[in-house]
Amino acid sequence: MGAYSETTPQQLLVVFVIILLTLGGAILISQASMGIAVVVIIGLIVAIFTFLNAEIALYALIIAMLLGPQVGLSGAEGEGVRGRGVTLRVDDFLLVIIGLTWFFKTAVEKELGLLLKTPLNGPIGAYLLVCVISTLFGYMMGRVRGTAGVFFVLKYFEYYVVYFMAVNILREKKQLERFLLTMFIVCFIVSLIAMFSMSQGIRASAPFEGATGEPNTLGGYLIFMISIVMGLLLTWGTRKQKILLAILLFFNTVALAATLSRTSWIALGPMALSLLYFSDKKKIVLFGILVCIIAAPFVAPKNVKERLLFTINQPKEEGQMRVGALRVDTSTSARLESMKQVLTRDFAKQPIIGFGITGYSFLDAQYARVLAETGLLGLLTFLYLLRSIYRNAKLTYYQTNDLFYKGLTLGFITGFFALLTHCIGANTFIIVRIMEPFWFVTAMVIMIPIIGAHSKTLPTTVTKS
Repeated sequence: MGAYSETTPQQLLVVFVIILLTLGGAILISQASMGIAVVVIIGLIVAIFTFLNAEIALYALIIAMLLGPQVGLSGAEGEGVRGRGVTLRVDDFLLVIIGLTWFFKTAVEKELGLLLKTPLNGPIGAYLLVCVISTLFGYMMGRVRGTAGVFFVLKYFEYYVVYFMAVNILREKKQLERFLLTMFIVCFIVSLIAMFSMSQGIRASAPFEGATGEPNTLGGYLIFMISIVMGLLLTWGTRKQKILLAILLFFNTVALAATLSRTSWIALGPMALSLLYFSDKKKIVLFGILVCIIAAPFVAPKNVKERLLFTINQPKEEGQMRVGALRVDTSTSARLESMKQVLTRDFAKQPIIGFGITGYSFLDAQYARVLAETGLLGLLTFLYLLRSIYRNAKLTYYQTNDLFYKGLTLGFITGFFALLTHCIGANTFIIVRIMEPFWFVTAMVIMIPIIGAHSKTLPTTVTKS
């Protein structure tokens, strides 16, 4: 009888909700197709695991970030003007289930708290608020049409759910190591798939993206992960760990070449320079940069060289722009022309809050897109968010003495600069396959000072390089 007397109202509520979910699921499954039934069952399992142990759910999310399939919804109203259909992915559903379950859990267990206070809460909230306001005004003025605007604002919010979920769960160094190891395993699998595509004469793209993939997306993801690997390789690890990191780096680099993504290759420059600036092992980094520059013309595959030269060697076609004495290819010309139109023509029409999310024609350039869709207010809050991320990462890097933390933060900073370059020619900061890993690692870096402060009284376990 003593055990029954300890039952709390919160526990009874949990049991009641589980019973309701079970009954509701049984009714739905009995009337649904096999596919929907499987999705419902998996969703219920994920919800239960999230409630019992949210860390397990985050492992599933990390795997789904790159290895989960996506479904196109080309019929979404208002999206046609943008030239691409709306897509939903497995991790979209996982995030909804995990997020709602987490909110429910925090309501039941009051001591957890809904949102942990971090230095990025304000900047994230400010940018999201501007996105919402600009989109609402866009609807009112008829510039944003259909459901696409709402959908994309929710997609932006989704990335920050990853961040807030992670910061609420990360509590010890071992967690960071386990999550990062899972990300590396996923990255290795992705690289193998990319290399297989290359062997088939196909331009590498992220897995399960359908017939028309996005090599530039895979390139941005790989650039970020390469940066993390490089930071750890230079700073942390036993001999065996460094060998494994070097192997992963090799496979990632080959996969990056297989994407034939010029925007991603260009991002290697700022990544290398920031690594040289921040790393304590400047001579090693400088030597590596020089070796890569000298060896690249001899070891780069023929299709990589042709892709680079294609920028200025494309046969003459309509739509090409001239930059000085050079005639650039149509793809680059289209990006340059769209940026020119935003800056010299359309920005002046809606300078403060822009045209709203999806209220402007499709732009494959992050800064120009932010300016067009959310105006000066949106661009300023976006840059404020980026600045806050950088300042906190840099502060963590210089203050921590733990080699694992230092290596992770070094890799994050260099990857951050790479993505800042990548987004000149891509919508990097709204691409799900790049942003979900980015915001997960951002949460790790933001939590390092808190985790480190909690473990100061424990014996150090830092591995010397």
